Amino acid sequence: MPMKTNYGAIVVSAVAYWILGALWYGVLFGRQWMALEGITMEQAKRVNPVLPYLITFVLNLLMAFVLAQLCLWRNANTAARGAAVGVLLWIGIVGPIVATTYMYEMRPKELFAINEFYPLVGLCLMGVILGAWTKSK
Repeated sequence: MPMKTNYGAIVVSAVAYWILGALWYGVLFGRQWMALEGITMEQAKRVNPVLPYLITFVLNLLMAFVLAQLCLWRNANTAARGAAVGVLLWIGIVGPIVATTYMYEMRPKELFAINEFYPLVGLCLMGVILGAWTKSK
């Protein structure tokens, strides 16, 4: 039976990615990330986070929608298949594009790891949710 776009799964996966970002940059790697980026706590406190958080969530919804379409095309109707689609997107598109930029900008490998393993884990998480939460016509 053909599957159709599951908008509930898209919203949930976007929220999950958003929460992962808060944990990633707020709890797990926040201090190290700020140091590598040269951001002081005073600078961080001056920024109004509302607009960036809203824009980030809208972009997460866009990513989840596109990933959902790719999961439908690939018949990724299990958590493992959904995760595989997310990982393949990172390995084949996100990782190479950003690695090239980091290389030419001579940015630290540690910063690449913090900034780019987040979307790797996030796309995998989104894929798990989208693949596991399939909807038939």
